[in-house]
Amino acid sequence: MPTATPTARLEARIPTDLHALLKRAAELQGRTMTDFVIAAVQEAAQRAVEESDVIRLSLADQECFAQALLAPPAPAPALKRAFARRKKLLRAE
Repeated sequence: MPTATPTARLEARIPTDLHALLKRAAELQGRTMTDFVIAAVQEAAQRAVEESDVIRLSLADQECFAQALLAPPAPAPALKRAFARRKKLLRAE
């Protein structure tokens, strides 16, 4: 027997003209207003999260990043020491 998905309640006060618009849009799609609003809000939330996860670089920044990947700078002394220390630690285990 399937288990019920936990739910939470969301309430919002909206202008009556927006309420009428949402109701009409839901009816046009053959959905309940609740279903329509949930789908729209979920889509908007997913888009907002995805957009925040994408790093946008200018053309100059893209070229700089590509150059760093293709021709990385020589490791700094501190990085060399860190790798040597790591190698010692791994041999000690």
